[in-house]
Amino acid sequence: MSLPRFLALGAITVFSLAAADYDLLIRNARIADGTGSPVFTGDVGIAGGTIVAMGKLTSASATRTIDAGGHVLAPGFIDVHTHVDLKIGYGALGAIEKMPLAENFIRDGVTTLITGNCGHSETDLTDFFARLEAARPAANVASLIGHNDVRRAAMGEANRKATPAEIARMKELVARAMQAGAVGFSTGLIYVPGTYSDTEEVLALAKEAARFQGVYASHMRDEGAHITEAIDEAVRIGREAHMPVELSHFKIDNKRIWGDSAKTIALVERYRKEGVDITVDQYPYDRSSTILGHLVPTWVLADGERAIRERLANPATRARIAVEMRGQLDSLGFNDYSWAMVGFSRGNPAINGKTITEINAMRSGKPGVEGEVNTILDMLAAEPSGTNMIYHKMSMVDVDRIIQYPNTAIASDGWVIELGSGAPHPRSYGTNSKVLAEFVRSRHVLTLEDAIRKMSDLPARKFALRGRGRISLGYAADLVLFDPNTIQDHATFVKPHQYSTGFEFVIVNGRI
Repeated sequence: MSLPRFLALGAITVFSLAAADYDLLIRNARIADGTGSPVFTGDVGIAGGTIVAMGKLTSASATRTIDAGGHVLAPGFIDVHTHVDLKIGYGALGAIEKMPLAENFIRDGVTTLITGNCGHSETDLTDFFARLEAARPAANVASLIGHNDVRRAAMGEANRKATPAEIARMKELVARAMQAGAVGFSTGLIYVPGTYSDTEEVLALAKEAARFQGVYASHMRDEGAHITEAIDEAVRIGREAHMPVELSHFKIDNKRIWGDSAKTIALVERYRKEGVDITVDQYPYDRSSTILGHLVPTWVLADGERAIRERLANPATRARIAVEMRGQLDSLGFNDYSWAMVGFSRGNPAINGKTITEINAMRSGKPGVEGEVNTILDMLAAEPSGTNMIYHKMSMVDVDRIIQYPNTAIASDGWVIELGSGAPHPRSYGTNSKVLAEFVRSRHVLTLEDAIRKMSDLPARKFALRGRGRISLGYAADLVLFDPNTIQDHATFVKPHQYSTGFEFVIVNGRI
């Protein structure tokens, strides 16, 4: 059996205890241990990157002592849904090896990042982990192996079923990644080329990952009108592959069915009672972020950028696309595209932060949906893969209900961000602090203890990150110290490039 590969910063550092009992001693902390149990007061002693003592350590000595002053000490937050490995996006600097400090995450209390989500990952994880070792990122890092990139390596972006030979090649890539230490297999079934696969293909690859005790993490085929069928598919894959299921960024993204989270949560809970190990993760915002291509039918995006441009240049094909787009828009319950905003355009930064409706007006396009559709298609032709969008398609009623569900982990779906580049979703800066400031302190949607559990122990147990996610003897000293009365997110959709404040210390494997 291959164990998950986990890059743990500082784990190789060895300290001598000759001069002091501990390397680091944190006194007078209100300890939220990650399990959801009530906060209690105590001290924590750390040596060699591990928690070695807890209680009232009055006579102990340490190389460094921190007086917590009654502030909260929690396990470092584990962000199970990130894209820190991607090399496209904001200034082409999305990869964590290029910005290893990952400051937007560290300043939000994150000490562990799981990347490779939504079917997008490095395919050669041995090489990826070697580059990470060289870069020495500030946070611990683990990765899933992504279906989209595995399929792309085996058969490009073809819109067809995979052949037996291509399935065999994909299985080989998944097995190799799992042997290198991937924590599971991810899908992004709305994205090219994974969207062209059938359930049998996904199941065959999931079974390969299951041989190495991996998790199946899925961005499902639908998060709106057909969400129940999408949940059913994910559960079938988990059941038949005999592996845990994680539903990524769980949401309702269709205005016509806002409020249906009550039904989808009930479905997830029903499957849990039937013995399926299924959990979900969520970011605490009512807007999503993904590619511009999500606005067009998936068949338009097949076979690469040249083929996309050829389709958009053909009048008859373009007219067909426009008709289907108007049908999709109506099915979502919207009258125009004012809910779609550009987060980052590499080719035209002047449109960053502007909605499709605003961009259409800037271009003097025909008012209304017809003009906006043409604007979208022109933007896609100019940058088939270079425009990141923010979509306001969710309701806070559903966000609140999902975040209260006991089996929901908090996750950002974020990137490593170059400060000041583009107009990214604020979730990359403020996910955890927003939960603590708004959902705990201001609106009392969650208790402090449960919010911390959703950021630490729940994700650690789901992804088998042994010795992580709790403040307990023998566990890794991944810790955050903060004042719950002052913790605050600052990133907004208008001004996203603002770090969270209030985390006084972030400690990764015993190192501040």
